[in-house]
Amino acid sequence: MGSISHVITTTLPHLPSTRSLGFPISHSNSRLLSLPPTRVAKKVGVFAEHSSRSSTASAASVDFSDPDWKIKFQEDWEARFRLPHLTDIFPNAPPIPSTFCLKMRTPIDRDFPGHYSLDEEWHGYINNNDRVLLKTIYYSSPTSAGAECIDPDCTWVEQWVHRAGPREKIYYKPEEVKAAIVTCGGLCPGLNDVIRQQIVITLEIYGVKNIVGIPFGYRGFSDKELTEVPLSRKVVQNIHLSGGSLLGVSRGGPGVSDIVDSLEKRGINMLFVLGGNGTHAGANAIHHECRKRRLKVSVIGVPKTIDNDILLMDKTFGFDTAVEEAQRAINSAYIEAHSAYHGIGVVKLMGRSSGFIAMQASLSSGQVDICLIPEVPFNLHGPHGVLSHLKYLLETKGSAVVCVAEGAGQNLLQKTNATDASGNVVFGDIGVYIQQETKKYFKEIGVHADVKYIDPTYMIRAIRANASDGILCTVLGQNAVHGAFAGYSGITVGLCNTHYVYFPIPEVISHPRLVDPNSRMWHRCLTSTGQPDFI
Repeated sequence: MGSISHVITTTLPHLPSTRSLGFPISHSNSRLLSLPPTRVAKKVGVFAEHSSRSSTASAASVDFSDPDWKIKFQEDWEARFRLPHLTDIFPNAPPIPSTFCLKMRTPIDRDFPGHYSLDEEWHGYINNNDRVLLKTIYYSSPTSAGAECIDPDCTWVEQWVHRAGPREKIYYKPEEVKAAIVTCGGLCPGLNDVIRQQIVITLEIYGVKNIVGIPFGYRGFSDKELTEVPLSRKVVQNIHLSGGSLLGVSRGGPGVSDIVDSLEKRGINMLFVLGGNGTHAGANAIHHECRKRRLKVSVIGVPKTIDNDILLMDKTFGFDTAVEEAQRAINSAYIEAHSAYHGIGVVKLMGRSSGFIAMQASLSSGQVDICLIPEVPFNLHGPHGVLSHLKYLLETKGSAVVCVAEGAGQNLLQKTNATDASGNVVFGDIGVYIQQETKKYFKEIGVHADVKYIDPTYMIRAIRANASDGILCTVLGQNAVHGAFAGYSGITVGLCNTHYVYFPIPEVISHPRLVDPNSRMWHRCLTSTGQPDFI
């Protein structure tokens, strides 16, 4: 999709020697990889910004004249992308045969409570050594469009990540599980789809009966007026037909220690957290606090960001729906502009740090003349500015449509120190600013311009997921539950190179995923709009 991402590579995956581990490993526990020191957030708040070594920094610290630099990269990659597991804290935790088998419609043998049957003929499990190739393009030169290179020669080395899915052995007995789901941040199409899929299909197939929802994000762990929402197949059966979140959303919340205190008090040992970078940072902090207290709790993230700005993933749920729904706003702006004398339509779309929605919506609509995103600086005034090009468009076409991401051009606006409950800087309204400056500019040069401004943000956030996002939500929800039962914690599930994988949370939250201005996708957008550089 044309993004700036991690640029660390490794060779073909393999399990290192068990001698590198801090405790003995039995052959029945061959899942374990070497255990690097755990990286913990520098700040203690749930919403504090977590630090993670970026690939750029790692590459800068490597001596490429060293003939063994590839091996060092491999060791670094395996250490960083190893999935945290309950056996890191409880090395003697016994695995049991999985209760998830699609040939067995009753997961637990009712005649023998506590006995777990295993269908040896079912080959639907994922092997712990299965891997997915992260990067698929061989760049022969660093100057190639969108090239992501480690060394100056752009050497090809394979990158592998863990394949998601059900494991043959699990580390929780379903009758002992109390699973909780929490949705944080803002609304996003598909939240109800994930809630429904995690609960109805997957958790119940495993045999879990005790499932609750935490209302209104992390706030629900501390606010005494908010109580758990019991969840069952009957409760969630049709919630995916509506937008929003059955559980409600909010930003901010209590500290990590208070949340883990609440988990202990409630007896929750599986926590599924739906949210973006900030929410995942909180989930990672909760995971580390649980490990510190030696609690057998799996904390699993499900990436929810309409901006599509989480590292290493093809896309996040809600993005496709947002791009599709944005077409309505763009088409309305086009009709308004095209129907007016010297009409100009301005549409502001979501995208604080990343312009994926604006780029994809502009490319798919075919009606946008100017696309402005946070990653590409621009001037509004001057001979090469946006306003000068708008004048040219009115002279040649008679109308124009501008699509701008909310985080674009913030350097042109008066900065404030205001932040929201999640600690994000409150942006100025670039859409209103462009509308006002456009009216002012054309009035000063004596040219009539009819400027219309559309902000469909809240309309887009509140709709139900489309078919594409519905499928993505379903599979993400399934794999989140599979990861928890497999004993993993501090991980998130995502779509990588068209396959579903698990990532350690720190590797996807170090910074937002950005549109690469030299990517083929951005070049395609420029080809569609025909816009020049505005510098």
